[in-house]
Amino acid sequence: MPTLFRFLAFIAIIAGLIFGGMVALVTFVQPVQREMVEIVPPAKLQPK
Repeated sequence: MPTLFRFLAFIAIIAGLIFGGMVALVTFVQPVQREMVEIVPPAKLQPK
């Protein structure tokens, strides 16, 4: 049984590290906004 608890503790630590990394990314990384232009060919605007 101790190996099961050790395994579950290991999984919990890994999940905590992943969750902490996601929280750090959300908190500290600011996205850069920029203008986006996409050219649509006129043939795609015509109904078939």
